[in-house]
Amino acid sequence: MDAITLSIMGIGVLSVLLALRVPVAAALGLVAIGGIYLLVGERAMWGVLRSVPHGFAASWSLSAIPMFLLMGYVAFSAGLTDGLFRVARAWLSFLPGGLAVASVGGAALFSSVSGSSVACAAAMGKIAIPPMIDRGYDKSLAVGTIAAAGTLGSLIPPSTVLLLYAVFAEVPVSQLFIGAVIPGLLTALFYVVMIIARVLKNPELAPRDENISWGERFASLADIWPLMFLVIVVFGGIFGGYFSATEAGGIGALSAICIGVARRSLSLHKLIESVMETVRATSSIFLIAVAAAMLTRFFAFAGLPEYVQGIIGETGLGQVEIIIAVALLYVVLGMFLDPIGVMLLTLPVLLPVFETSGISLIYAGVVTTKLLEIGLITPPVGLNVFVIKNVIGNLMSADQVFKGVLWFLVADLVTMFLLIAFPETVLWLPELLSNGAIR
Repeated sequence: MDAITLSIMGIGVLSVLLALRVPVAAALGLVAIGGIYLLVGERAMWGVLRSVPHGFAASWSLSAIPMFLLMGYVAFSAGLTDGLFRVARAWLSFLPGGLAVASVGGAALFSSVSGSSVACAAAMGKIAIPPMIDRGYDKSLAVGTIAAAGTLGSLIPPSTVLLLYAVFAEVPVSQLFIGAVIPGLLTALFYVVMIIARVLKNPELAPRDENISWGERFASLADIWPLMFLVIVVFGGIFGGYFSATEAGGIGALSAICIGVARRSLSLHKLIESVMETVRATSSIFLIAVAAAMLTRFFAFAGLPEYVQGIIGETGLGQVEIIIAVALLYVVLGMFLDPIGVMLLTLPVLLPVFETSGISLIYAGVVTTKLLEIGLITPPVGLNVFVIKNVIGNLMSADQVFKGVLWFLVADLVTMFLLIAFPETVLWLPELLSNGAIR
């Protein structure tokens, strides 16, 4: 059996294991170990097992992940994010569907410190869904808004997905982060436009909110100064070139702890709980990432990336066609797998294709992250939908929540069209950063 056939069989076995609901890390690791053993023998297999996990996990860039996760968990536990929805409501309630629009704004702000779509959806679900239901909002609109808005956690920096991509693709985290800013804002904007358009057409979906005075609006800004301080310190430091992503995460986590202690809103119990949540999330991410690194080594031994590049070269696909093909692949995989699993499963093959085709790895990283974001709300295994279902209990079925996000999927398709048609939406800010225009 030649190496290419073996690697293709490995993909088939991997698909079966994932279909049987074997954990992603275990499925990736088993296929990688078995493939390397059959390809180069037992001795080489043990060499890979000794070197790859340590070599990957010891990467300094990966230490940014637990730091940013800790910052997000501490900020939430200490109540630093509690005022997000109140501020967004105070300033956006005059719009049609004001509370739903405020939920999108609150989710965008929460994403700037959380780094996780699941955490964003769960937190905003608890904060924003009850007020919308109490005000008489259509249940489908309420839950659909939060499920979709939660996906901003994967795109708006700091994002664990973007951080992992940066490590695998060996691209600067700062450029990847700033490249995701405009797509993240575009996503939020189209969600808002879609909500307003639906409510204007059918006002019964969302009753008008009460009038809020300008005094109340300005007073509400006091609720979010700690969060804004974190955002300015962390991203001002990264984009200004004052410290690395890891240092930014560490400073952000320490700042969140200090603010929580100073405000007497962070107890020792909450701090320990935040640390344990960080450990659990980091462990899960690292297990999948290490297994994916081993699968990358297996595919490299087999020559699969070069084989795929040869096929693409023969077909003559251009950059746009490749991006569209990747989009279709990610949408299908996103229906069944978690985002990090999808990304790490496909990067070993896709990264060489992007490089050979002349597609910017910064652009590819932001676009693939956006596609993974869409997968979070696509049936049958849209992770954010089930997070919201857990938050709302028996208020609605999972099928009804999926129906609520359909309109947001349309908005996502519009965003994807713009990202594919105009790559500058991603690359403009990173070019400014690399040229020294952003300091």
